[in-house]
Amino acid sequence: MTTGVRARYGAVVFDVDSTLSGIEGIDWLAARRGEPLATNIRVLTEQAMAGAIPLEAVYARRLELIRPTRDEIRELSQAYLDAVLPGARALCASLLLAGCNIAMLSGGLREAILPLAHHVGIDDEDVHAVDINFDADGNYAGLRGSQPLATQQGKPIVLHALRDELERPVVMVGDGATDAAVRGVTDAFIAFTGVVRRAAVVAVADAEAASFGALRTLLLGGAQ
Repeated sequence: MTTGVRARYGAVVFDVDSTLSGIEGIDWLAARRGEPLATNIRVLTEQAMAGAIPLEAVYARRLELIRPTRDEIRELSQAYLDAVLPGARALCASLLLAGCNIAMLSGGLREAILPLAHHVGIDDEDVHAVDINFDADGNYAGLRGSQPLATQQGKPIVLHALRDELERPVVMVGDGATDAAVRGVTDAFIAFTGVVRRAAVVAVADAEAASFGALRTLLLGGAQ
């Protein structure tokens, strides 16, 4: 079913942390471990998202330091839902009604962000994130094999693999350097700055949106 509103893109791919939701999941987990670990993890996250260091230099290291349990991942799921940004769910619904494909592409933990995907109307098969293992007692047991989204160039790699599944033109919406890395694979990149504004990311974006209201204007045209 489509409405009189026209989607400017065939597919919209959303980042999750600091885009659809106002938290950084890894920092939320680190906060449960107290100081000084929480601050150290937060600094590493910001350096990676600003492009100062490659994501693969810190990704596995952060998880090994935190060692999240399965129960904590479930609690993180609720934290993502509690911090969903105003207008996110409504925009996703409008995009779907306009006939647009929507997907999530995240360096976050897939198990933690699936409930958020369901909340905004994104199907499980359109959620691309990082899978981790747990042992029989629910303790962290490492990454589940090769996880491209745990690397700096993971998002363009995954999007390139999905090129035949996504309707063109494709736009990526995100806040970090790993999102900006998709330029050249997608048709456009919008820097979302409603949670944090990173000048280096905005500098290479095709457009900037500081809210989901502004993002709506960029993604949806007028009546047909």
